[in-house]
Amino acid sequence: MRKTGRPTMVDVAAEAGVSFKTVSRVINGQPHVDPAMAERVLAAVARLGYHRNALAASLRSGDRDTIGLVAADLSNTFYMAVAAAVSAVATRERMHLIMASSEEDAATERTLALDLCQRQVGGLIVVPTADDHSYLQREVELGTPVVFLDRPGTGIPADTILLDNRGGARAAVAELLAAGHRRIAVLLDARSIYTMSERWAGVEDAFAAAGRTPDPALVVDGLHTPTVARDAMQRLLDSDEAPTAVFCANNRVTIGALEAILPRGADVELAGFDDFELSRLLPRRIRVVDYDVADLGTRAAETLLRRAATPATGSHSHLVPTRLVDRGGVR
Repeated sequence: MRKTGRPTMVDVAAEAGVSFKTVSRVINGQPHVDPAMAERVLAAVARLGYHRNALAASLRSGDRDTIGLVAADLSNTFYMAVAAAVSAVATRERMHLIMASSEEDAATERTLALDLCQRQVGGLIVVPTADDHSYLQREVELGTPVVFLDRPGTGIPADTILLDNRGGARAAVAELLAAGHRRIAVLLDARSIYTMSERWAGVEDAFAAAGRTPDPALVVDGLHTPTVARDAMQRLLDSDEAPTAVFCANNRVTIGALEAILPRGADVELAGFDDFELSRLLPRRIRVVDYDVADLGTRAAETLLRRAATPATGSHSHLVPTRLVDRGGVR
């Protein structure tokens, strides 16, 4: 009769008919394990419902328990604010945070995520860049919980914490349309990025509700830095049909657009997604799609810890709401 209680690696070894050392090598991702033997171990893991005790593993290796965070671009203050919130939860739980940046590169994301798993983190928070995350399937099967943040992942069961990107963009552009603007520019980062595609969908929603469509001549994407956004805005302002309003799809694009608008005192109403430092000190009013950045990071970290404590099948999504606020207007 099989004993009751949480299965151990000894139980897995007995179930698979292999040595404890072989089970340890498979579970800890060590190289040069016979594929057939690894399959036997993983099958036994699935049958028994074994979950790796990441805390015990980290204590054996001399390290404290950790949360791994793979962000998309640490030069963006949004991700630094998210990381601060995750770190606060980790500190509260006497854990450490290991943070890395994929720089919006799928191959780098995969390398970083698997490296963190090799370091036996207690759980992994990923801002997805890759199209398929089945490369983490084995880690999930071995008990490493994964939470996707800011963008949905695919290929594995995992909880997801998202922002209402589409609703926030729709509300901002709807205000500009309601104010009577006929020439509304839209500045975005690459539309291949999930958040950008959702915000662009919100722009289209707002135009459609007003019985209109965005003017392709006033839509510019691929703006990854404030500098390129500034240059794009300057070109629009110099055109024969300059915009009277602009929607900027993230904070860095907003900063770049302001660098073009403010020096020349252009009469252009601006709405932007994401708040940013010193926005309240701007000499003119702008509208900002705001939200609780800390809530995103806190929810991701706490969801990860709940999954680690009580693993469950399936996955859940949580949508963090947005709101429109005034910024600037300082005289």
